[in-house]
Amino acid sequence: MKSLLLIHTGGTIAMAQDHSGHVLPNDINPLDASLPRATDIANITTRHFSNLPSPHMTPDIMLRLAHFIESELAKEHYDGVVITHGTDTLEETAYFLHLTIGAPVPIVLTGAMRSSNEVGSDGEFNLITALRVAVSEAAREKGVLVVFNGEIHSAFNVTKTHTSSVDTFKSVHFGNLGMVTKDHVYLFNTPLLKQTHMVTSLSKRVAVLKVYAGMEPDLLLAVKQLGYDGLVLEVLGQGNVPPSIVDAIAELIAVMPIVIVSRCFNGIVQDVYGYTGGGQQLKEIGVIFSNGLNSQKARLKLMIELEINATQSELEESFRVE
Repeated sequence: MKSLLLIHTGGTIAMAQDHSGHVLPNDINPLDASLPRATDIANITTRHFSNLPSPHMTPDIMLRLAHFIESELAKEHYDGVVITHGTDTLEETAYFLHLTIGAPVPIVLTGAMRSSNEVGSDGEFNLITALRVAVSEAAREKGVLVVFNGEIHSAFNVTKTHTSSVDTFKSVHFGNLGMVTKDHVYLFNTPLLKQTHMVTSLSKRVAVLKVYAGMEPDLLLAVKQLGYDGLVLEVLGQGNVPPSIVDAIAELIAVMPIVIVSRCFNGIVQDVYGYTGGGQQLKEIGVIFSNGLNSQKARLKLMIELEINATQSELEESFRVE
Protein backbone atom coordinates (compact mmCIF):
# COMPACT_ATOMS: atom_id res chain seq x y z
CA MET A 1 0.00 0.00 0.00
CA LYS A 2 1.20 3.50 -0.80
CA SER A 3 2.18 6.04 1.85
CA LEU A 4 0.88 9.59 2.03
CA LEU A 5 1.91 12.61 4.08
CA LEU A 6 -1.10 14.62 5.30
CA ILE A 7 -0.28 18.16 6.44
CA HIS A 8 -2.85 20.31 8.21
CA THR A 9 -2.48 24.09 8.09
CA GLY A 10 -5.91 25.18 9.36
CA GLY A 11 -8.85 26.85 7.65
CA THR A 12 -12.59 26.18 7.62
CA ILE A 13 -11.95 22.48 7.06
CA ALA A 14 -10.45 22.38 10.59
CA MET A 15 -13.10 24.61 12.22
CA ALA A 16 -16.54 24.21 13.80
CA GLN A 17 -19.57 26.43 14.21
CA ASP A 18 -20.31 27.52 17.80
CA HIS A 19 -23.70 28.07 19.45
CA SER A 20 -23.83 31.66 18.19
CA GLY A 21 -23.35 30.58 14.58
CA HIS A 22 -19.76 31.85 14.27
CA VAL A 23 -17.13 29.54 12.77
CA LEU A 24 -13.92 29.25 14.78
CA PRO A 25 -10.76 27.09 14.89
CA ASN A 26 -10.84 23.91 16.98
CA ASP A 27 -8.19 22.75 19.43
CA ILE A 28 -8.69 19.23 18.04
CA ASN A 29 -8.76 18.86 14.26
CA PRO A 30 -12.12 17.30 13.31
CA LEU A 31 -10.52 15.70 10.26
CA ASP A 32 -8.75 13.20 12.49
CA ALA A 33 -12.09 11.41 12.79
CA SER A 34 -12.21 11.01 9.01
CA LEU A 35 -8.92 9.16 8.69
CA PRO A 36 -10.23 5.69 9.65
CA ARG A 37 -12.38 5.90 6.49
CA ALA A 38 -9.21 6.40 4.43
CA THR A 39 -7.28 3.34 5.59
CA ASP A 40 -8.02 1.54 2.34
CA ILE A 41 -6.50 4.42 0.32
CA ALA A 42 -3.00 4.61 1.82
CA ASN A 43 -0.90 4.51 4.95
CA ILE A 44 -1.28 8.07 6.18
CA THR A 45 1.17 10.02 8.33
CA THR A 46 -0.31 13.22 9.74
CA ARG A 47 1.59 16.40 10.55
CA HIS A 48 -0.05 19.47 12.15
CA PHE A 49 1.95 22.30 10.62
CA SER A 50 -0.33 25.12 11.80
CA ASN A 51 -3.95 25.92 12.64
CA LEU A 52 -4.43 29.24 10.89
CA PRO A 53 -7.45 30.85 9.27
CA SER A 54 -6.29 31.37 5.69
CA PRO A 55 -6.36 35.21 5.86
CA HIS A 56 -3.55 34.79 8.41
CA MET A 57 -1.37 33.01 5.85
CA THR A 58 1.67 34.97 4.63
CA PRO A 59 4.37 34.37 2.00
CA ASP A 60 6.86 33.71 4.82
CA ILE A 61 4.61 30.97 6.22
CA MET A 62 4.20 29.56 2.69
CA LEU A 63 7.98 29.40 2.42
CA ARG A 64 8.25 27.64 5.78
CA LEU A 65 5.66 25.14 4.55
CA ALA A 66 7.68 24.52 1.37
CA HIS A 67 10.82 23.92 3.43
CA PHE A 68 8.84 21.66 5.79
CA ILE A 69 7.59 19.52 2.89
CA GLU A 70 11.10 19.23 1.46
CA SER A 71 12.40 18.17 4.87
CA GLU A 72 9.66 15.56 5.38
CA LEU A 73 10.17 14.09 1.90
CA ALA A 74 13.91 13.86 2.55
CA LYS A 75 13.41 11.98 5.84
CA GLU A 76 10.79 9.43 4.76
CA HIS A 77 9.47 7.92 1.55
CA TYR A 78 6.02 9.18 0.66
CA ASP A 79 4.13 8.58 -2.57
CA GLY A 80 2.23 11.85 -2.28
CA VAL A 81 1.40 14.83 -0.09
CA VAL A 82 -2.02 16.24 0.81
CA ILE A 83 -2.33 19.65 2.45
CA THR A 84 -5.52 20.93 4.06
CA HIS A 85 -5.83 24.71 3.90
CA GLY A 86 -8.29 27.57 4.25
CA THR A 87 -9.90 28.52 0.97
CA ASP A 88 -9.35 32.30 0.97
CA THR A 89 -5.64 32.00 0.20
CA LEU A 90 -5.46 28.35 -0.87
CA GLU A 91 -4.73 29.23 -4.51
CA GLU A 92 -1.81 31.42 -3.42
CA THR A 93 -0.20 28.76 -1.25
CA ALA A 94 -0.74 26.16 -3.99
CA TYR A 95 0.93 28.38 -6.58
CA PHE A 96 3.77 29.31 -4.21
CA LEU A 97 4.53 25.61 -3.72
CA HIS A 98 4.26 25.13 -7.49
CA LEU A 99 6.93 27.82 -7.97
CA THR A 100 9.31 26.68 -5.24
CA ILE A 101 9.10 22.97 -4.54
CA GLY A 102 7.31 21.83 -7.67
CA ALA A 103 5.92 18.32 -7.27
CA PRO A 104 8.54 15.56 -6.86
CA VAL A 105 5.52 13.45 -5.86
CA PRO A 106 1.88 14.47 -6.24
CA ILE A 107 1.19 17.45 -3.98
CA VAL A 108 -2.51 18.16 -3.54
CA LEU A 109 -4.24 20.98 -1.64
CA THR A 110 -7.83 20.90 -0.48
CA GLY A 111 -10.12 22.59 2.00
CA ALA A 112 -13.77 23.18 2.81
CA MET A 113 -16.39 25.88 2.42
CA ARG A 114 -18.48 24.61 5.33
CA SER A 115 -17.03 23.75 8.72
CA SER A 116 -17.11 20.31 10.27
CA ASN A 117 -20.47 20.56 12.10
CA GLU A 118 -22.42 22.65 9.59
CA VAL A 119 -25.20 21.13 7.49
CA GLY A 120 -23.71 19.97 4.19
CA SER A 121 -20.11 20.05 5.43
CA ASP A 122 -17.80 19.30 2.50
CA GLY A 123 -14.51 18.81 4.33
CA GLU A 124 -14.50 15.04 4.63
CA PHE A 125 -15.49 14.50 0.99
CA ASN A 126 -12.78 16.89 -0.22
CA LEU A 127 -10.15 15.28 1.99
CA ILE A 128 -10.96 11.72 0.87
CA THR A 129 -11.02 12.85 -2.75
CA ALA A 130 -7.67 14.62 -2.40
CA LEU A 131 -6.11 11.50 -0.85
CA ARG A 132 -7.34 9.42 -3.77
CA VAL A 133 -5.81 11.84 -6.26
CA ALA A 134 -2.50 11.93 -4.37
CA VAL A 135 -2.04 8.15 -4.68
CA SER A 136 -3.03 8.10 -8.35
CA GLU A 137 -0.29 7.45 -10.88
CA ALA A 138 -2.11 9.86 -13.20
CA ALA A 139 -1.35 12.73 -10.78
CA ARG A 140 2.42 12.35 -11.07
CA GLU A 141 4.37 15.06 -12.89
CA LYS A 142 1.33 17.34 -13.05
CA GLY A 143 2.66 20.05 -10.76
CA VAL A 144 0.89 21.09 -7.58
CA LEU A 145 -2.83 20.32 -7.74
CA VAL A 146 -5.98 21.62 -6.06
CA VAL A 147 -8.79 19.10 -5.55
CA PHE A 148 -12.19 20.46 -4.61
CA ASN A 149 -15.77 19.31 -5.06
CA GLY A 150 -14.70 16.38 -7.23
CA GLU A 151 -12.62 18.48 -9.65
CA ILE A 152 -8.85 18.54 -10.17
CA HIS A 153 -7.19 21.86 -10.96
CA SER A 154 -3.66 23.09 -11.62
CA ALA A 155 -2.21 25.54 -9.11
CA PHE A 156 -1.39 27.87 -12.01
CA ASN A 157 -4.94 28.23 -13.25
CA VAL A 158 -7.28 27.68 -10.31
CA THR A 159 -9.02 30.52 -8.47
CA LYS A 160 -11.76 30.95 -5.90
CA THR A 161 -14.85 32.25 -7.70
CA HIS A 162 -17.60 32.32 -5.08
CA THR A 163 -17.68 33.52 -1.49
CA SER A 164 -19.73 30.64 -0.09
CA SER A 165 -20.55 27.96 -2.69
CA VAL A 166 -18.96 24.53 -2.26
CA ASP A 167 -18.30 24.65 -6.03
CA THR A 168 -16.10 27.73 -5.65
CA PHE A 169 -12.79 26.67 -7.24
CA LYS A 170 -12.64 26.93 -11.02
CA SER A 171 -9.95 27.02 -13.70
CA VAL A 172 -11.19 30.01 -15.65
CA HIS A 173 -8.79 30.11 -18.61
CA PHE A 174 -8.09 26.55 -19.65
CA GLY A 175 -10.49 24.39 -17.65
CA ASN A 176 -9.84 21.86 -14.93
CA LEU A 177 -7.29 19.08 -15.41
CA GLY A 178 -9.62 16.28 -14.45
CA MET A 179 -12.28 14.92 -12.15
CA VAL A 180 -12.84 12.32 -9.46
CA THR A 181 -15.76 9.92 -9.63
CA LYS A 182 -16.87 7.30 -7.16
CA ASP A 183 -14.46 4.74 -8.59
CA HIS A 184 -11.86 6.55 -10.70
CA VAL A 185 -9.46 9.49 -10.89
CA TYR A 186 -9.44 11.02 -14.36
CA LEU A 187 -6.82 13.53 -15.56
CA PHE A 188 -7.43 14.76 -19.09
CA ASN A 189 -4.78 17.47 -19.41
CA THR A 190 -1.12 17.91 -18.48
CA PRO A 191 0.05 21.43 -17.54
CA LEU A 192 3.33 22.70 -18.92
CA LEU A 193 5.78 22.75 -16.02
CA LYS A 194 8.52 25.35 -15.67
CA GLN A 195 11.68 25.44 -13.58
CA THR A 196 11.17 25.83 -9.84
CA HIS A 197 13.18 28.16 -7.60
CA MET A 198 13.46 27.28 -3.94
CA VAL A 199 14.58 30.33 -1.97
CA THR A 200 15.89 30.59 1.57
CA SER A 201 14.04 33.80 2.42
CA LEU A 202 11.69 36.44 1.02
CA SER A 203 13.11 39.93 1.30
CA LYS A 204 11.43 41.66 -1.66
CA ARG A 205 8.13 43.51 -1.36
CA VAL A 206 5.67 43.63 -4.25
CA ALA A 207 2.55 45.79 -4.23
CA VAL A 208 -0.72 45.13 -6.09
CA LEU A 209 -2.96 47.93 -7.39
CA LYS A 210 -6.21 47.75 -9.36
CA VAL A 211 -6.53 50.25 -12.20
CA TYR A 212 -9.84 52.10 -12.63
CA ALA A 213 -11.35 54.83 -14.79
CA GLY A 214 -9.76 58.22 -14.10
CA MET A 215 -7.08 56.80 -11.82
CA GLU A 216 -4.64 59.41 -10.52
CA PRO A 217 -0.88 58.82 -10.39
CA ASP A 218 -0.37 59.45 -6.68
CA LEU A 219 -1.05 55.84 -5.63
CA LEU A 220 1.54 54.53 -8.09
CA LEU A 221 4.12 57.07 -6.96
CA ALA A 222 3.44 56.09 -3.33
CA VAL A 223 4.63 52.57 -4.18
CA LYS A 224 8.01 54.08 -5.06
CA GLN A 225 8.08 56.33 -1.99
CA LEU A 226 7.27 53.40 0.31
CA GLY A 227 10.26 51.47 -0.98
CA TYR A 228 8.57 48.54 -2.71
CA ASP A 229 10.67 46.39 -5.01
CA GLY A 230 8.03 45.61 -7.62
CA LEU A 231 4.45 46.30 -8.65
CA VAL A 232 1.62 44.24 -10.12
CA LEU A 233 -1.11 46.24 -11.84
CA GLU A 234 -4.58 44.90 -12.55
CA VAL A 235 -5.18 46.83 -15.75
CA LEU A 236 -8.20 47.33 -17.98
CA GLY A 237 -9.28 44.83 -20.60
CA GLN A 238 -6.53 43.32 -22.73
CA GLY A 239 -3.81 45.47 -21.19
CA ASN A 240 -4.67 49.17 -21.07
CA VAL A 241 -4.56 52.01 -18.55
CA PRO A 242 -5.94 55.58 -18.34
CA PRO A 243 -3.55 58.14 -19.91
CA SER A 244 -3.38 59.90 -16.53
CA ILE A 245 -1.04 57.24 -15.09
CA VAL A 246 1.24 56.54 -18.07
CA ASP A 247 3.92 59.00 -16.90
CA ALA A 248 3.86 57.52 -13.39
CA ILE A 249 4.30 54.01 -14.82
CA ALA A 250 7.27 55.22 -16.86
CA GLU A 251 8.79 56.76 -13.72
CA LEU A 252 8.34 53.57 -11.72
CA ILE A 253 9.76 51.39 -14.49
CA ALA A 254 13.09 53.13 -13.99
CA VAL A 255 13.39 51.72 -10.45
CA MET A 256 11.29 48.54 -10.33
CA PRO A 257 9.67 45.93 -12.58
CA ILE A 258 5.95 46.34 -13.28
CA VAL A 259 3.88 43.30 -14.22
CA ILE A 260 0.38 43.73 -15.60
CA VAL A 261 -2.55 41.33 -15.43
CA SER A 262 -6.11 42.00 -16.50
CA ARG A 263 -8.74 42.93 -13.97
CA CYS A 264 -11.11 40.88 -16.16
CA PHE A 265 -12.11 37.52 -14.78
CA ASN A 266 -10.99 35.73 -17.93
CA GLY A 267 -8.39 36.22 -20.67
CA ILE A 268 -4.79 37.42 -20.84
CA VAL A 269 -3.14 40.80 -21.45
CA GLN A 270 -1.71 41.65 -24.87
CA ASP A 271 -0.15 44.67 -26.60
CA VAL A 272 -3.11 45.17 -28.93
CA TYR A 273 -4.11 48.83 -28.65
CA GLY A 274 -1.93 51.67 -29.92
CA TYR A 275 -3.57 54.68 -28.26
CA THR A 276 -2.11 56.53 -25.26
CA GLY A 277 -2.21 54.12 -22.34
CA GLY A 278 -2.77 51.16 -24.64
CA GLY A 279 -0.89 47.90 -24.42
CA GLN A 280 1.48 48.81 -27.24
CA GLN A 281 2.73 51.89 -25.38
CA LEU A 282 3.07 49.96 -22.12
CA LYS A 283 5.10 47.30 -23.91
CA GLU A 284 7.41 49.94 -25.35
CA ILE A 285 8.18 51.49 -21.96
CA GLY A 286 9.09 48.10 -20.46
CA VAL A 287 5.98 46.80 -18.72
CA ILE A 288 5.96 43.00 -18.35
CA PHE A 289 2.84 41.25 -19.63
CA SER A 290 1.67 38.32 -17.52
CA ASN A 291 0.61 34.93 -18.81
CA GLY A 292 -2.94 34.68 -17.49
CA LEU A 293 -2.10 34.74 -13.80
CA ASN A 294 -4.33 36.75 -11.48
CA SER A 295 -2.75 39.56 -9.49
CA GLN A 296 -2.27 37.64 -6.24
CA LYS A 297 -0.34 34.88 -8.00
CA ALA A 298 1.65 37.30 -10.15
CA ARG A 299 2.73 39.04 -6.94
CA LEU A 300 4.14 35.79 -5.50
CA LYS A 301 5.88 34.96 -8.76
CA LEU A 302 7.48 38.39 -8.96
CA MET A 303 8.60 38.18 -5.32
CA ILE A 304 10.43 34.92 -6.01
CA GLU A 305 11.91 36.13 -9.30
CA LEU A 306 13.25 39.24 -7.58
CA GLU A 307 14.67 37.09 -4.78
CA ILE A 308 16.81 35.19 -7.32
CA ASN A 309 17.85 38.49 -8.99
CA ALA A 310 16.11 37.82 -12.30
CA THR A 311 16.92 40.30 -15.07
CA GLN A 312 14.30 42.14 -17.13
CA SER A 313 14.62 39.67 -19.99
CA GLU A 314 14.41 36.73 -17.58
CA LEU A 315 11.28 38.23 -16.04
CA GLU A 316 9.68 38.65 -19.45
CA GLU A 317 10.44 35.04 -20.30
CA SER A 318 9.20 33.80 -16.93
CA PHE A 319 5.86 35.58 -17.32
CA ARG A 320 5.41 34.51 -20.92
CA VAL A 321 2.24 32.56 -21.69
CA GLU A 322 2.61 28.97 -20.46
